[in-house]
Amino acid sequence: MKIIIRNLSRSTTESEIKDLFTPFGEVKSCDLVMDKQSGGSKGFGFVEMDNVKHARFAIKNLNDKTIAGSRIRVKVAE
Repeated sequence: MKIIIRNLSRSTTESEIKDLFTPFGEVKSCDLVMDKQSGGSKGFGFVEMDNVKHARFAIKNLNDKTIAGSRIRVKVAE
């Protein structure tokens, strides 16, 4: 299941996102979307988890959580 994480702090790294999701199950991939011109984060990214049950549990527990000073939004990517 592909998950989108929005409203990330611009200082959040892919490694930090992966570490955030790992306690809920195996993370297949983690991609932070970067601005091509500035090289900085655009403030959102994607995580993919094969186990749907684990992915839904992660979404439920991480949505609206404050990470690095930003209240993140986590949901199934469309």
